[in-house]
Amino acid sequence: MSFRLDGVGLTHANGFTALADISLCADQGERIALVGPSGAGKTSLLSVLGTALMPTSGRGEVLGQPLQNALPRLLRTRIGTVHQAPPIPGRQRVVTAVLAGKLGQWPTWKSLASLLYPCDLPGARAALERVDLADKLFARCDQLSGGQLQRVGIARVLYQQPTLILADEPVSALDPALALATIRLLVAEAEACGATLVASLHAVDLALGNFTRIVGIKAGRVVFDLPNEQVSLPLLHELYASEGQELPTQATESHLLPEIAAHAAATRAACC
Repeated sequence: MSFRLDGVGLTHANGFTALADISLCADQGERIALVGPSGAGKTSLLSVLGTALMPTSGRGEVLGQPLQNALPRLLRTRIGTVHQAPPIPGRQRVVTAVLAGKLGQWPTWKSLASLLYPCDLPGARAALERVDLADKLFARCDQLSGGQLQRVGIARVLYQQPTLILADEPVSALDPALALATIRLLVAEAEACGATLVASLHAVDLALGNFTRIVGIKAGRVVFDLPNEQVSLPLLHELYASEGQELPTQATESHLLPEIAAHAAATRAACC
C-alpha cells in the first residue's frame, strides 16, 4: 500500500475547509491523475500526502507511516514533489537545485560539501538531459523561464528517485507538445522505478491520455474515482460546471474527448 486516507479533512486556521471527508487509497506503483476546477482542493490533497500539511480530522497513512505520528524528514526522503512554481532560490545554480533532491539521503557533511562543489555532476547532468536542459547545468535559476524552472524541479525529482511522486500542475508553464513529453517522462520514470505517481492536471485529456486512474475533486471532496475508461464526458462536464461549458484541454490530446463521447454513446446503445 502506497497511501490510505480515511475520512481526512483539512481546515485552516482561518476556518476555511480545504478538504472534507477524503477517503482514498493507492497500491504501490499506481498512476493517478487528480482533475477538477481551480480551488477544488487538489493542491491541499497533495500537500497532505506529501506531509507538508497534517489533516485536522480523519486518519491517514503514507508509505506505511501514520500521518499523525510520521517523522516528516524521514518520509520526505522517499517522497518527491514537483511544484507548479518550484521553490528554488533565484541565485542558486541549476546543478545545486537538482542535487538538492538527495540532500535528505546524504549525510550532513556531504550536503554541506555539495554546496561548495557539486558532489555528483554526472548525475545532475543526466537528470537534466532527460528534460532537455543539460546546457543549463551551471546557469543561475533566475536566468531561466518559468517553464525551464518547472523542468528543473522535475529533474530534481528524477535525480531523487523517490517511492512516491507527487506532481502539482507540473506542466502548467509548458507548451502542449513539451507538456505531453514531460508527463510521459514522469509516467515512464514511475513505471521504471515502481513508484506511485499522483499528479494534479488542469488539462483533462492530458490526464486521460496518460493515467490509468482518474480522481475528480470538487469543493474539497472526491466526486469520482474511476479507471480511465469509465470516465465520461457528462461526468467531466458536471465536475467543471463552474468553469463554463468548455473542458480544459491540451491541443495534443484533445482527440480523446470525442472518443469518450463515442464510448458513452455506444454504452447507452448497448443498454437500451
